[in-house]
Amino acid sequence: MEKIFGLSHLYMTVFLYCFANFMVVPAITDITLAALCPGKDKCSLAIYLTGAQQAIIGLGSLVVMPLIGNLSDIYGRKVMLTFPMTFGILPLVILACSRTKYFFYTYYVLKTVIAMFTEGSVQFLALAYVADNVPESRRVSVFGIMSGIASASFVFGNFSTRFLSTSAAFQVAASMAVISLVYMRVFLPESMMNNSICAKNTETTCLLEKAPTKKWQLFKNLPSVDDTICLLRTSSTFSKAASVAFFVTVADVGAGASLNYYLKAQFHFNKDEFADLMIIAGIAGSISLLILMPVLTPLLGEEKMLSIGLFFGCANVRTLPFPIGISFK
Repeated sequence: MEKIFGLSHLYMTVFLYCFANFMVVPAITDITLAALCPGKDKCSLAIYLTGAQQAIIGLGSLVVMPLIGNLSDIYGRKVMLTFPMTFGILPLVILACSRTKYFFYTYYVLKTVIAMFTEGSVQFLALAYVADNVPESRRVSVFGIMSGIASASFVFGNFSTRFLSTSAAFQVAASMAVISLVYMRVFLPESMMNNSICAKNTETTCLLEKAPTKKWQLFKNLPSVDDTICLLRTSSTFSKAASVAFFVTVADVGAGASLNYYLKAQFHFNKDEFADLMIIAGIAGSISLLILMPVLTPLLGEEKMLSIGLFFGCANVRTLPFPIGISFK
């Protein structure tokens, strides 16, 4: 019962953190264009810089994420959650102060560097926390609930942005990020690997789970790029899952980085219209993850659900821009 109650604090932590980060997404396109190409709705430089930022963040995450995961096995999920949630506040504070050209460049550089270490780390540490405390037979449903909570925060964050000015949106986002950090530190109980359900139920030693016995052996025993490559070679299931995740992420990031600029250039979208569009997408995602996934996954299985998700993800690519533009014209 204590672990189940602990998950409620994890859900609230994820909700507050995602709420803070998602509510500024609709405004980023306008801020970027205003800083790089003032008075214009089209700006190739903005697209190039956004793409370069995503590439740098992705390469940095590839190296850093296994390191963070290994350290969380040693020091606990809560300790490692503290770092990305703390550093993630800084870019929001910068744009909360001002959104002029030089403040934007400061935000851009700081966001790129920090995101190399923090992008996605809160989400995967939260999932690791769930895996520590939930039996294997129930994890997929709980993962779906976790993703649904993130989608719900996406909806509420964008809905809030709809009624706030750009400056107020960043000020509220920075405040919510601080609240999420304080809430996590005060209420979320620690989850250590040696006390987890996973550790109790298995004797298997994973390549990336070898904890050092002495402090000075820490960096020597942390996973290297060679360790990650070796893991991909030795585990066919992991390598296949990683391949699917890689290509899905490439598609999602590519579409996300360019779609807003396309809508801005072709249909002159602003912050409020971006927010409306994201609210619709977030509501659909919340219904799917909070209602459909927990019900259908036990019936159909993980593989079929993954196939269905990938199919619908591919089906809407060709038809997405045109109806979106027409509906908001």
